[in-house]
Amino acid sequence: MNRMALATTLAFTVLLPAGLHAQQQAPAIPQAAASTRASTEVLLNGRIIVGRWFPTSPALAGPGRIAIDYGQPHARGRTIAGGVVPYGEVWRAGANLATHLTTDVELELGGSLVLPRGTYTLFLNAREEGWELIVNRQTGQWGTDRDPAHDVGRIPLSLRTPHEPMESFTIWLIPNSPATEGQAPSGVLKMAWGEVELTTEWRVVWP
Repeated sequence: MNRMALATTLAFTVLLPAGLHAQQQAPAIPQAAASTRASTEVLLNGRIIVGRWFPTSPALAGPGRIAIDYGQPHARGRTIAGGVVPYGEVWRAGANLATHLTTDVELELGGSLVLPRGTYTLFLNAREEGWELIVNRQTGQWGTDRDPAHDVGRIPLSLRTPHEPMESFTIWLIPNSPATEGQAPSGVLKMAWGEVELTTEWRVVWP
């Protein structure tokens, strides 16, 4: 091998690993994934202790709250009402683990169903003639493992079609603002997915 050919071979041998190394160190491109769990909450300015309401102070365990924690499925082009959520069947109102409602105060839903403070699970009964919210006292279960024997009650939900289809199942706890003077906190519980938006009222039960 002449000197020119030998020099070319050596140069290629040295440069090739360096080129591969440069490719391996190329900047990574950020990737995004849709959320799988979500939550919504309303914070109150104190807590009930031994039957009395105490405003928030450093000596207490923080503010009271009403909160919903849920798995968040996504439409991805699928039909929701009558499809992913079949009519005539109870649906988990979310994904994976059952949707949990936790309230630090006695809470009224839909103007009729009163829940003592504690933790509950929520389900939806999808019907073409109207949707229902089902409250269950069983907790910690998978969303498909509802035991009807633990149902606390059902309330009808108002149904409308949103202006834009909702890609991700979403729940809101919306307080009325400004609050009505002299009355306990109240607001709207809203759920939406696809072309379905469901609402009912919530209210803190207070003497």
